[in-house]
Amino acid sequence: MTPESYQLDATDRRILAAMDQDPRIPIMMLAQRLGLARGTVQSRLEKLAASGALRPNSSRVTPAALGRGVAASVSAELDQSMLDEAIAALSEIPEVLECFAPAGDTDLLIRVVASDPDDLYRVSEVIRFCPGITRTSTTMFLREVIPYRTTGLLSGRD
Repeated sequence: MTPESYQLDATDRRILAAMDQDPRIPIMMLAQRLGLARGTVQSRLEKLAASGALRPNSSRVTPAALGRGVAASVSAELDQSMLDEAIAALSEIPEVLECFAPAGDTDLLIRVVASDPDDLYRVSEVIRFCPGITRTSTTMFLREVIPYRTTGLLSGRD
């Protein structure tokens, strides 16, 4: 089952919304707060984890806390026949947080972090020299104005 194919139901959303408010809440207390059986909460969380619907816990750590306070987007054009090689090489770069294949002129859109502008230049160069990448363009983010969030989506408003 892929994260895209797993559909959260109302109970899943309630569990996740409560955990979003208090991520360290013990399962027993969470179950009591929501009026659910402990086994129900436990099995739901296990199913969510197994389906890939939950991000790894490490995604809660901010890059700035790891000394990487500079964030940027790198647009990459590539030789389409080397897509797999490019992605494999990009996945080996620790500063690459995520990579998307967007519609439009850009082949890959890569979100990266660095310790300072000089380090961002280094990261951009490492990306540029990945197999199959023919051209890059880097845009540094000045500040985050809306952090990554899913809390509003958990409310069930579709």
